[in-house]
Amino acid sequence: MFTKILIANRGEIAVRIIRSCRKLGIATVAVYSEPDVQNLHVLEADDAVALGGKTAAQSYLDMGKLLDVARKKGCEAVHPGYGFLSENKRFAEMVSSAGIVFIGPPASAIGLLGDKTASRAVAEKAGVPVIPGGGAPISDLGSAQSAAGATGYPVLIKPAAGGGGKGMRIVNNADELEAALKASRTEAEKAFGDDRVFIERYITRPRHIEIQVMADNDGNVIYLGERECSIQRRYQKVIEEAPSPAMTPALRTKMGEVACNLAREAGYVNAGTVEFVMDESGDFFFLEMNTRLQVEHPVTEMVTGMDLVALQLRIADGQRLPLGQADVSISGWAIEARINAEDPAKGFFPATGMITRYAEPREQNVRLDSGVHAGSLISVYYDSLLAKVIAWGNDREEARQTLVNALNGYHIEGVVTNMDFVNRILNLTSFQNGDLATDFIEKNFDDAQAKEPPDPEHLNLLALATTLVYHNRQSLVRESLKPMVSTIGGSSEDAQWHNYVVKSEDKVFHVALLGTPLQRRWHFKVDGRQYDVQTPPFEFYRRRLKLTVNGEIHRFILRFHGNFTAASFCGINRVFEVYTPREWELAAYMPSPMKKVSDAAIRCPMPGQVVDIRVKPGDRVYRGQEVVILESMKMESGVASNRDGIVAAVKVEIGQTVDSGDIIVEFEKD
Repeated sequence: MFTKILIANRGEIAVRIIRSCRKLGIATVAVYSEPDVQNLHVLEADDAVALGGKTAAQSYLDMGKLLDVARKKGCEAVHPGYGFLSENKRFAEMVSSAGIVFIGPPASAIGLLGDKTASRAVAEKAGVPVIPGGGAPISDLGSAQSAAGATGYPVLIKPAAGGGGKGMRIVNNADELEAALKASRTEAEKAFGDDRVFIERYITRPRHIEIQVMADNDGNVIYLGERECSIQRRYQKVIEEAPSPAMTPALRTKMGEVACNLAREAGYVNAGTVEFVMDESGDFFFLEMNTRLQVEHPVTEMVTGMDLVALQLRIADGQRLPLGQADVSISGWAIEARINAEDPAKGFFPATGMITRYAEPREQNVRLDSGVHAGSLISVYYDSLLAKVIAWGNDREEARQTLVNALNGYHIEGVVTNMDFVNRILNLTSFQNGDLATDFIEKNFDDAQAKEPPDPEHLNLLALATTLVYHNRQSLVRESLKPMVSTIGGSSEDAQWHNYVVKSEDKVFHVALLGTPLQRRWHFKVDGRQYDVQTPPFEFYRRRLKLTVNGEIHRFILRFHGNFTAASFCGINRVFEVYTPREWELAAYMPSPMKKVSDAAIRCPMPGQVVDIRVKPGDRVYRGQEVVILESMKMESGVASNRDGIVAAVKVEIGQTVDSGDIIVEFEKD
């Protein structure tokens, strides 16, 4: 086995590889850019080397720098993780030519399967079902029109040279084709340095199912079950699970066998993933093969009990697979949620900043793959993925509940995340029922707002938790002004029912509680519904609250400011106001605060670089119209107007770097 390897990546995947290497006694060398100097992978590795620079091109994509580090540090192998250079044929060739082992497939397989048209041909030869369409890359609008007409609308335009959803466009009719083709080719050129695209039929409401394969140098290939990856936004996966709720044993065998046939046909070695789309009738079609470890590999590890990184290392070391297909079994269920630095309330724009508070979930059957800690700087230069929370259960519902509880107790401050958004997905009825498809988010959300109303019981628990902490804070202040009492129950005047009125948005709760701050048991009534609350002991630490309510453990995130409390639980994020009955009577006579008048300008919602400007002085724009396109965290996002008006001035230029709050466009005064 290797004694030392270089990890040519960053963040949570670098940390994850380090931990498998540590178990195998393999020393690790990490690399880092200037913004990543304090990040977790740098601290966890046995050695770390600065690459310099801020951008990916100046650091993690600089093949020469990476190979120099590997040579100087005496590394016998390089693990590319995923993203960056993990599917770069040239990098794999350079590593091998330097006499260093590339922990992944041969460069020939990367090149063959990384090209969409070539991989489709390999799939057809291997007998794998393919989506109608495809063929030669599209060179102009005329050939696109011919291909779309032959395939039939709706169609999907896809880049030939890459994946991850970048450059993909759905075209519903001929009128949309020209604009979609231009946008797809432009984005493909930026993302992959190759503007070739092709057209295939778009499968409506498909499931996204993928098969994990492992292959050794002796031609042995096995599959490790499937993963359901249908919960996506902009073609980026959000929640994954194993197994799939739609799978049957016969279908799993069929999909697994054709995936292995494809790997054999391509001369594949090491870990890989064959991705399929499956229609509502159960027919499945080849999508692509990812020639690397997948972000979602932990759910496969949780249900198979295998360490896929350890298997990668053994195969790269020339060892045979230690098991055959008959040895693979699936136990229980696992679900993974990706935690990204992005703001759902602002159109999922990437978020940046320094993590100021950080508390990880520590539940049984919960795994956290994280690349951050308190003090980590989240910059505009890299992908927004911060961490993955994975939960295992004996069945799907147990896994779901375990993951929900883990997310309730996961606390990140300083950077806005999608934590509540993914937790909200897990609590939707359609998710609980396994009604999944790639349009799940579009179907169930308006922007980041779920169409399904919150569970009334969850709102009751939020009102209960908010009131309890508010009451205790007030009671402890009163107690501090009186002589200390010796009894465990506190003063006798506290042993009575206390009534409060709690308001959140348009909902008013009437809450009564019986108990004292020093007790471990409380009795609650929320709108007449009774709850028994135990606090053994009362745990409210750094904005996290743990309560046992009617025998079940629940966790809440609470932030207080006077009578107002921002509370998060099960994906619900609400502000609560707590009043005594007398205060509530007085509040009814207080005037409502005036609505804030919108600024006569459009301000930048996030840091980034201006890549396109779509308005000029004198143009009339309307609320919701895109005026500027920004690039941040490897994604392009449109900045929409916050009002109707006439443009007075455009305050930015293409190529300019902007920060949150910078003025982009000024309007003429009304």
